[in-house]
Amino acid sequence: PLSFSAAELVRAAPGLLQPYLRLMRLHQPAGTWLLYLPCTWSIGLAAEPGCLPDWHMLSLFGVGAVLMRGAGCTINDMWDRDYDKKVVRTASRPLAAGEISAFQSFIFLGGQLSLALCVLLCLNYYSIVLGAASLSLVITYPLMKRITYWPQLVLGLTFNWGALLGWSAIKGSCEWSVCLPLYLAGVMWTLVYDTIYAHQDKRDDIIIGVKSTALQFKEDTKQWLSGFSLAMLVSLCVTGMNCNQTFPYYSAVAVIGAHLAHQIYTLDIDKPEDCWKKFASNRTVGVLLFTGIVLGNL
Repeated sequence: PLSFSAAELVRAAPGLLQPYLRLMRLHQPAGTWLLYLPCTWSIGLAAEPGCLPDWHMLSLFGVGAVLMRGAGCTINDMWDRDYDKKVVRTASRPLAAGEISAFQSFIFLGGQLSLALCVLLCLNYYSIVLGAASLSLVITYPLMKRITYWPQLVLGLTFNWGALLGWSAIKGSCEWSVCLPLYLAGVMWTLVYDTIYAHQDKRDDIIIGVKSTALQFKEDTKQWLSGFSLAMLVSLCVTGMNCNQTFPYYSAVAVIGAHLAHQIYTLDIDKPEDCWKKFASNRTVGVLLFTGIVLGNL
């Protein structure tokens, strides 16, 4: 039967391309959605009252999210190829499995970043500078698991840069009373979903000596996730008040609160398959908020 899933499309690609497509995680689009959705929130909030978001800008940021998520995964695998060989879930990644050399991945990274730069240059000067400033986070994030038990916080700072960039791409600069609480909400959200994600690998992480919030929180994980979720919801309410959002927006925030509460309550941190399921369900959180923003504007 015909299938249009990302994994099927990668498998249908020519054999020489497949390792590169897997290197940029094109077969696992959940991470791309989680990078893209904060951009959509910001673009949606920046739309004029009564208007739909700028579809051209949404498309441009969509392409940028695919490229920058791919570049981030390539950088991550270049740093971690020796670690990945020791973890069952990551041992089949192209660099760890020897399907691609370090030099080939470096050339491929250069191509992805060059295309991402072309996308960035389509924006205004303020946004070009703001977007370029995120590159240091993209490059250094993979190192954080060697240094701190809070690499998920650095990922949050990296993954939610679009919450700042989307607004500035529409308005020409950031309105900090809106962008900062939205950015904070995104960072808290990342701490929720990536802590859940990290519980998949905690046994291997202990063996190879890398750190994560999953190892930091241990059995207190659900209490921490609840705190991050509450901070996210409060930040979203502040964002809405500072840009005069309406009832549909706050309804979406309430539904998101219920979704996160159910996600945390039913989470089994000792079952990797449940952790993956809960992690992947966070795309729903992002889509709910974007829907609420659009309806609230209208």
